[in-house]
Amino acid sequence: MKRQPLEPALEEIERQHLRRRRATVQAYPEPGSHTQVIVDGRTLVDFSSNDYLGLAAHPALAAAMAECAARCGAGSGASHLISGHGREHAALEEDLAAFMGRPRALLFSTGYMANLGVVTTLTGRGESVLLDRLSHASLIDAGLLSGARFRRYPHCDAAAASRLLAESTPPTAVLATDGVFSMDGDIAPLTKLSQAARAHDAWLIVDDAHGIGVLGANGRGAVELAELGCEEVPVLVGTLGKAFGSFGAFVAGSRDLIELLIQRARSYIYTTALPQPVAAATRAALRLAREESWRRERVLSLTARFRAAAQQAGVPLAGSVTPIQPIPLGSAEAALAAQHALREAGFWVVAIRSPTVPAGAERLRITLTAAHHESQVDRLVQALSRICASPPAS
Repeated sequence: MKRQPLEPALEEIERQHLRRRRATVQAYPEPGSHTQVIVDGRTLVDFSSNDYLGLAAHPALAAAMAECAARCGAGSGASHLISGHGREHAALEEDLAAFMGRPRALLFSTGYMANLGVVTTLTGRGESVLLDRLSHASLIDAGLLSGARFRRYPHCDAAAASRLLAESTPPTAVLATDGVFSMDGDIAPLTKLSQAARAHDAWLIVDDAHGIGVLGANGRGAVELAELGCEEVPVLVGTLGKAFGSFGAFVAGSRDLIELLIQRARSYIYTTALPQPVAAATRAALRLAREESWRRERVLSLTARFRAAAQQAGVPLAGSVTPIQPIPLGSAEAALAAQHALREAGFWVVAIRSPTVPAGAERLRITLTAAHHESQVDRLVQALSRICASPPAS
């Protein structure tokens, strides 16, 4: 087959209003905070970040990273199983296990690699993988790459998942879901999914990247909120670049689960270890998350403030009560136009389009953080009210 020219594909993406363009953040004008960004010379309030606890720019994280870099250097130099596993990695894994209330935790370089590693380790050819239809792309790709039969159940429909598990041929080895869904902000029905998985002897994997640090009495996420433990949810995946403000990911579970991942998870074995300074910064973030519970309380309080004001102003909302607040707009063109209008009003909010969400479900994705001010939230609602009342020309 001849190599095909690329221009027609790019032109078609442009025609459908689906072309992605990167914005370069030139600076953060407010010391110790990422709530404001300077893009193309303009200062904008950022309502698109996943920095839920406002820790990404905290001086304690920067200090821990700098001190560790002075001791250990910038990079790990090798994979964990060669010579790249350092004291900060080991200490962070212990801290994460303690924070999550689980026997062990294992560091991965990204959430994508964590999901890939755990799904492909626990299932394979001759078995089935069952996912929520709106699961993160990393879970979908992990299911496809596992070699197992891959199926999806309707979003948050635990009864449908249970039926598919009962009908599954070959048997289902893995049932996987997001804890908090990244584009909709809603929470999976974890209690019912756990019951279904246990009834059919399937592994339940919960990717709680957007719940850990924010939800639950101790910030352990959607699993803690549902009052479930390691027996009910044996595989818990989390990320470090969202509520904890640094970078990387982890899997938490039983001692045997973690040991098996060390032996068989290719995305763990065959990659360079996370830099130790990043691990040191994450340990500082975990300490702050434990000691400053007001951060969880504040981000949820600001979320409630945003929802109440938006409902009163006639801004369309989804059912989310988490810091992820989608504003449905129905087309890529409308979502882009709203993004541009918000930018003119002084806000950085990104339009989410296909294939990240289904065609016709395009939206603005607004995220609240503990570092935002009430006045910023109120001004955002005012701008959204004007835009929704008189949609901008595209």
